[in-house]
Amino acid sequence: MYRVVLVDDEQIILQGLQKVFPWADYDCQVVGTASDGKEGISLIRKERPHILLTDICMPNMDGLNMIAALQTEFPDLQIAVLTAFRDFDFAQRAIHLGVSRYLLKPSKMDELREAMEHMTNVLKALPPVEAEPENEGMQSEAGNFVARAAMQYIKDHYMDRISLGDVAESVYVSPWHLSKLINGHLGQSFFDILNGVRIQKGKELLMDPSLKVHEIALKIGYGDVAHFSKNFKKSTGMSPMEYRSGKHSA
Repeated sequence: MYRVVLVDDEQIILQGLQKVFPWADYDCQVVGTASDGKEGISLIRKERPHILLTDICMPNMDGLNMIAALQTEFPDLQIAVLTAFRDFDFAQRAIHLGVSRYLLKPSKMDELREAMEHMTNVLKALPPVEAEPENEGMQSEAGNFVARAAMQYIKDHYMDRISLGDVAESVYVSPWHLSKLINGHLGQSFFDILNGVRIQKGKELLMDPSLKVHEIALKIGYGDVAHFSKNFKKSTGMSPMEYRSGKHSA
């Protein structure tokens, strides 16, 4: 019996799918429903379903990030999107992330049946021993998507006192899992990436003579000038003042 989770912010859709669709015809059972992305991820991690039917435009969720996060953790999870969102590029990216079917609301019964038949056939063809999620996810487009989303979050928030946990929360994975994905897809640790972004921005700000070094340190997320100077010298081989004086171009 295949376990199914439904995620949609429209209760009428959830109720309709549960009551009208002939799940037993496909050896399936709905084990839970959720009304937004964060609730959905928690439910999926608890129930570990075989199949997910989900909307993508819901509260508390970036649809592509949620799908990518799930695919890196559960590479065998079959996902069908059921949405009113008709953007072709969005649909194309969803398919690249491993979505089996992209169905537009209101979907016809024969479309839902075809999607379920396809997903259950894929599950039947899987080897009896599940692949290691981490290794599969590290090589997937989904894993790369999550890593790039994390990188963008760092670039947008480097000036704040952000942690690995903050970034992981923004892309819907655990800190441990994100650390593995970042190392695997970007080849650096979270702290190396964050420090690199801050140092690069520090270099740019040092070109403005009106800014004091301690002001720059605070602007780019360091708690004090000593921490900034230490990391800057480790990265560039010179102090911020030496860099400002033009030694970097000598």
